[in-house]
Amino acid sequence: MDENKQQSEEMNQTEDQQEEVVENPEVEILEEEQEESQDNQEDAEKAQLQQEKDEIQQRLIRLQADYDNFRRRTQKERENDKKYRSQDLINELLPVLDNFERALQVEVKEDSAQNFVEGMNMVYRQLKDALTKEGVEEIPAQGEPFDPHMHQAVMQVEDENYDSNVVVEELQKGYKLKDRVIRPAMVKVNQ
Repeated sequence: MDENKQQSEEMNQTEDQQEEVVENPEVEILEEEQEESQDNQEDAEKAQLQQEKDEIQQRLIRLQADYDNFRRRTQKERENDKKYRSQDLINELLPVLDNFERALQVEVKEDSAQNFVEGMNMVYRQLKDALTKEGVEEIPAQGEPFDPHMHQAVMQVEDENYDSNVVVEELQKGYKLKDRVIRPAMVKVNQ
């Protein structure tokens, strides 16, 4: 009897184990699916984070490039402002210079007026020297080939002494400030 009891217990244990064995594969499959699901979810989160990181990095690179461009542009503007700071004043002084030149072309025969003309000449030279120090240059015109960037043609003439498209006469002087034309020369051009 003991043996029967023992066999019966063993059979019960075997059935329990079989039930456990039958139940365990389903649990394991569920656990594996959950782990795969978690792994897939983690991979998706990693991919999303990597994509966000890449986007932020690209934005940062563009922002850095924009900042560099802004810095260069403002530096160039400052340099131009410094280089051409006196342009407005020079534009105001050019008509004065023209009037000085016209006044000095008048011939004076009296001795008392001659001293006055010499004083005017000195003031004129000082004014021209001051403008030259600021970088103002006269634009060469008469006898030069016509350049629409430097000359403003107001008349065309036919003169056999000059080649075609050459400046025959300068009607008003033109000036440059450093490399910028601030007033083109008014000229007559040969056809």
